[in-house]
Amino acid sequence: MSAPVLRCRGLSFKVRDAELLQDIHLDLHPGETLGVVGPNGSGKSTLLKLLAGLRTPSAGGVWLADQPLEKLSRRSIAQRLAVVEQQADTDDAIRVFDAVALGRTPWLSALSPWSREDEAIVRQALHDVDATHLSTRIWRGLSGGERQRVHIARALAQRPQILLLDEPTNHLDIQHQLTILKGVQALPVTSLIVLHDLNQALTCDRLAILDRGRLVALGKPLEVLTPQRLHATFGVQAHYLTDPFDGAQILRLRAT
Repeated sequence: MSAPVLRCRGLSFKVRDAELLQDIHLDLHPGETLGVVGPNGSGKSTLLKLLAGLRTPSAGGVWLADQPLEKLSRRSIAQRLAVVEQQADTDDAIRVFDAVALGRTPWLSALSPWSREDEAIVRQALHDVDATHLSTRIWRGLSGGERQRVHIARALAQRPQILLLDEPTNHLDIQHQLTILKGVQALPVTSLIVLHDLNQALTCDRLAILDRGRLVALGKPLEVLTPQRLHATFGVQAHYLTDPFDGAQILRLRAT
């Protein structure tokens, strides 16, 4: 197996006396889509922020390829890793095209000014999330779902090797939920996606399950999302159904 492109060892995060993450060991392998699931408050968003270098761990460390993340500049990190958070907003009267163009910032300098290639990359990113028609709209006039798609387009415009997404289908209608996830998984990037919908999580290559700040399971979706694990971690009864259309396994969940 290839060396991980992103990894953490002994990763912990504490706020006052509350330990939000405890001793997480995780590898992200080239080209894979790793899903992160868990109940509310299990530490999913905290993990993503630590892996992105947006927060400093209380213990342990993160490595981008073989380099400690804390030794790298924000510009160097942004050239290889893009993040889509749940909450990112602005009151500025900025056009959607310009908001997505901010994704090119890590690559621009006095020696490498804005070019036709940058413009083409931004237009392609908007196309990839079905937002070309929003290009001239003002950001603050968008709906929640439209803003989410623009966030993802901005991340794609960075042309990252690694894409970290925190519930990217939040606020999206069902058509865009499906197309965005399928589109992300088809990109030539390595992705870590925090997900709320467990049936969407089944489409990932591997799943990491968090519970109360600890990594309690890691592996292929059908191997770790067992009825026993779902009951112990999420407090639900679960069984699998087979979709007669394509033979895919689908989770049926019930309250205990």
